[in-house]
Amino acid sequence: MNMRPFFEAMSVSCVVPAQSPADDERTVFDNLSFGMERGDIIDLVGPSGSGKSSLLTACARLNPHAHGTFVLDGVGSDEFSAQQWRRDVSYLPQKPILTGKDVAEAIRLPWTLAIRGKEGKAARLLPDERIRTTLDAMGCEDIDLTRAPHDLSGGQAARVALARTLLTDPKVLLADEVEAGLDDDNASKVAAIMADAAAHGMAIIRIRHRPPDGRATRTLMLDAGRLTDLTRDKEVRP
Repeated sequence: MNMRPFFEAMSVSCVVPAQSPADDERTVFDNLSFGMERGDIIDLVGPSGSGKSSLLTACARLNPHAHGTFVLDGVGSDEFSAQQWRRDVSYLPQKPILTGKDVAEAIRLPWTLAIRGKEGKAARLLPDERIRTTLDAMGCEDIDLTRAPHDLSGGQAARVALARTLLTDPKVLLADEVEAGLDDDNASKVAAIMADAAAHGMAIIRIRHRPPDGRATRTLMLDAGRLTDLTRDKEVRP
């Protein structure tokens, strides 16, 4: 029986090279490790600049300054192409980029990519009705699918980006402060949507600065290069 966690990040380090001859390279963190199971929601907290986003982008294989060992459901990341890995381990930035002539097209973007083998079928595979239902559940009833993405507020754009990511059904969601800029009511709706995804087996890591909402399985703090499990009040070691 495989007793390994569903998702593992092991011995992860991030070192930023010197930006000028007068500077030294900077170690953001070194030798961090953690694991999580299907359905887990981990809150990643810590002071600004402690490396939380760097850790998430490292897990998504998007950080050129980071390295480590990553395993998803028993398979190492080196056995995936970068595109295949990011399909299953999806990073959602705090400030998303939405492209396309309207909201519907922006949300359907992942279905147009070759990695999914669904070129030319996006509208059929992701109909307006499914997009509408997902947005409405996030409190976005006021966002028309024909609206231009550049007309959205920051909070609306964040929720549209979350809807797009959740509809791709990743196995692991790395959410970088997606609640930032939302009022309490809409932040609660977004948290409920993510909790529902976790209930259906998605593993989720949330960077957040709001008070605990009772939905997290564990809370990890990244500070001064150390990762501490606040749920168990001890440092997470490799």
